[in-house]
Amino acid sequence: MKRTLALALVTLACAGCSPIGPDYERPEIELPQNWKSLPGANPALWKPATPADDVPKDKWWKAFNDKMLEDLIEQCLTNNNTLQVSLARLDQAIAQSEARGAALLPSLNLGATATRVRTSENRPTNTYTSVNASTTQNDFRPVAVMTYEIDWLGKVRRDVEASSNTAAQAAADTENVRLLLTAQLASAYFLMRQYDEEIRILSNIVAIQKKLLDLIQKRYDLGAAGRTELSQQMALSESSGAQLEMLRSLRNVQENLIATLTGTPAALFSIAPGRLPNQPPVFPVSLPSSLLERRPDVAAAERAMAAANAQVGVAKAAFFPSLLIAPTFLGADSTNIANLLSVPSIIWTLGVTATQTLFDGGRTSANYRFAQAGYRATAAGYRQTITVAIQETQDAMSSVQQLERARNKQDEAVRNLDKAYQISAIRYREGLDTAQTLALIQQNQLTAQRIKWQMHGGQFLANIALVKALGGGWDGYRDLKPELSTDNKK
Repeated sequence: MKRTLALALVTLACAGCSPIGPDYERPEIELPQNWKSLPGANPALWKPATPADDVPKDKWWKAFNDKMLEDLIEQCLTNNNTLQVSLARLDQAIAQSEARGAALLPSLNLGATATRVRTSENRPTNTYTSVNASTTQNDFRPVAVMTYEIDWLGKVRRDVEASSNTAAQAAADTENVRLLLTAQLASAYFLMRQYDEEIRILSNIVAIQKKLLDLIQKRYDLGAAGRTELSQQMALSESSGAQLEMLRSLRNVQENLIATLTGTPAALFSIAPGRLPNQPPVFPVSLPSSLLERRPDVAAAERAMAAANAQVGVAKAAFFPSLLIAPTFLGADSTNIANLLSVPSIIWTLGVTATQTLFDGGRTSANYRFAQAGYRATAAGYRQTITVAIQETQDAMSSVQQLERARNKQDEAVRNLDKAYQISAIRYREGLDTAQTLALIQQNQLTAQRIKWQMHGGQFLANIALVKALGGGWDGYRDLKPELSTDNKK
């Protein structure tokens, strides 16, 4: 009994030792203190991120206040097969982590045998003087067998640590898939709405060009216009018609993409034409350092690095002996069931098995180097993920700034063309301008409006890219106020 107690104390002492291998520490990454901004950028394009922000944190798409978009994204999160695959892999990772964690506890199995045996009278004897006799007897043997690996080096704990980090990586990967899908669907939806606006404007342009063609045709018939003028207008009308068909085709592509993202066959899916909202919402922008906590892909890369670090400890433990409490069992053995639970029938064994690899052709060393290289690879991947995250955020912020400037200039161009059309309409009513002149000015006006809607749609796409680059609403918004530099970098 004393020996058993001593063995248990040794086991507990070993279990309390620090696990073998390096302890994980997240590497320091040099991050910029703030984002760069174009000189004179409009500060109202984004706002500091605060915990009490009105923008929805878990469902960022609600900030657009578009019921159809919200319904489509809800369908996507429910029916999208890519997301279902990611969720299934997350369940696998969690189950595997729980299975690895079970190795920290002993394994206990219960078994029983019941046999009736007859021995041979002619079997070999132990001595020349002994006489054998044939016997028939029962043997009842219930036993409880326990096996347990003594984690004296922390190999099992490192393995559990690795599997736990792998499960956390799978969870972050699932959040990243959710973010990518919602951003892709929102981009496709607003691009489709941009095409709706362009189709509306271009349809008007085509109608005006048809009227111009009719006017020129009449002038040509009267000899007031040349064949060149007529041919140019015919070519222009056909070209605009071709652009209109191309826009309709592009709209169908986005509509089919939305169908696939929502898990609906494209042949059974359609969305009626609609309008693009007047102004995109303003999203919070926090400091570059917050990307380490906000972006799920950065979190996934960091967890992969932690898992690889733990695997280094697992590989290193292979250089040392492994200790296993086995064979260990407690049971009973009797020829009579009535006496099976009596003290004389009790049997037990307690033992420890130690194994040490003496020669394996360098396999253990190779596995150790493999684990070290795996950690270096994940560390480089982590740094690259952060670098890409900063680039994507800066690109999105620059696009928001540039498109806002371009949109302001185009708005001014549209206003001037509106004035030109109003003046030409007055001159036409007074007989100072021809119908052709008025139609040409209106055509230019509509063309400018089409460019305006292209830029406006680009603003929505840029804001969605900014939300995606900032990690969406995965980790909430932090109370950090970004500072925008106003250097001359462009």
